[in-house]
Amino acid sequence: MSLWGTLTGKRASSGSSASSASSPSSDTRRQDSSPTTSFQSTTFDPTSAQDVSSFLGGAALPDPSQLHPLAGLNQQTLDYLSLDESALSDLPGGRSALPSRGWSDDLQYGTGVTYLSALTLGGVYGMAEGLRRTPASAPPKIRLNSVLNSITRRGPFLGNSAGIIAMVYNGINSTIGYYRGKHDSANSIVAGALSGMLFKSTRGLRPMMISGGLVAGAAGAWTVMRKTLF
Repeated sequence: MSLWGTLTGKRASSGSSASSASSPSSDTRRQDSSPTTSFQSTTFDPTSAQDVSSFLGGAALPDPSQLHPLAGLNQQTLDYLSLDESALSDLPGGRSALPSRGWSDDLQYGTGVTYLSALTLGGVYGMAEGLRRTPASAPPKIRLNSVLNSITRRGPFLGNSAGIIAMVYNGINSTIGYYRGKHDSANSIVAGALSGMLFKSTRGLRPMMISGGLVAGAAGAWTVMRKTLF
């Protein structure tokens, strides 16, 4: 501050005017910062709260039937795979308690059942053979090894042989039935004889006749049992 300013008092008057000018703005800011509303807390009512049943109810969950890939389709226009009675074999003797839709059914079911049956019988025979050939004083590991060797030797051999004969038998039987126009015991017996002879055709005439007679007898027994039981 200069000496002239001190004597005249201009500097002090300007400072007082500046402070007086700035005081209204500070008052305005103070008024603006004061709260304009008052908060009133409300009491909590437990009965009005939502529980698990409110969002697990039937109305909140989606309809499970709408999640199916075919939901919303017109069921009247859909084509379903149906096996009606007209698909069965029309040949006489083709409809029974064991119905057949043709040679494919006979081939699949007959071959499969024959293979599994022969495999089981061969395994049982192999187990009995392994137990009989092993001495009773042999250690358990040796007895188990002998039994497993006999089972794996007898079971697959008998199962494979019977499966091959069943395949040839069903093919010949269906062919004879197609040309004769009916299914009867004669078809099965002739098909069995031809199948057995063809299976042993490389062993000579005698094994061919024995094999053909055995298979023809088994086919005849099957036809009689089918007519009696089914």
